[in-house]
Amino acid sequence: MFDRLQKPFLTVETGEAYQPLRLTYILFQKDKIFEILDKLECTTKTPNGDTWSWFWKGECDDVHFESVDTFKRNQDHPVRLGTITVKGDTIYINLPSFKRACLAVPFFHRMIDPLIACVHHVDFINKVFAIDERLPHGFTELFKEDELDRILHQRISDYHLVQEQCENATTAEEALLILQEYTLTEAKKRLPYAERYLFEFHDEVQSDIIFLSFYIFLRGRELVAIKRWFGDTGYTLADAVDETVEQVFGGMDIDIID
Repeated sequence: MFDRLQKPFLTVETGEAYQPLRLTYILFQKDKIFEILDKLECTTKTPNGDTWSWFWKGECDDVHFESVDTFKRNQDHPVRLGTITVKGDTIYINLPSFKRACLAVPFFHRMIDPLIACVHHVDFINKVFAIDERLPHGFTELFKEDELDRILHQRISDYHLVQEQCENATTAEEALLILQEYTLTEAKKRLPYAERYLFEFHDEVQSDIIFLSFYIFLRGRELVAIKRWFGDTGYTLADAVDETVEQVFGGMDIDIID
């Protein structure tokens, strides 16, 4: 344990914990997406096929990372936030941190009409890495499709079962107890190494609510990974969610980035 206290976890240049993830978008109009990515000042096409680098400049120049208030930006050499790859009818945005994903989803939602492409899910890692730890080689090694699907469908199935139990409860008190037991059980579970978050946009739901939910979901898992890195094995996902919600709403300053 002492070794870990002396050895910080790996971070990216803008200060966040290194936790690689992959956003997956369903692509409806391939020709339009090429036009959009080529016109954006913050994206630059690379020589390697249909791939673009996403930089901290141009349209996202005002993006703020609260963890790096003292970070010295060099306008001549902007930070690369992630990479974008188009394959068939899918877009992948590969990012090195949860924070960048929470910035990327609303940013590209503004830049890309949902009729052209829409975010579908994100795959991510529930751990932080030591500075000298061997890092996974590429996203193929990180994310196993069958396992991610299994975990996601199990979570959805468990939720629907609890929902059915609550609906069939004889009293509101009984339904509340069922829900509380489910929440406590989920909070105590060991998080899987890799996990998937599914986006669901509905006309009647404002996109800002979806982005906020996504932030709370990822921020909670980031906190669990960091707390457990430093030996707080009793820190649960419920603790993380409570802390995140308090951070977001506590001062009535509802800015999911700051």
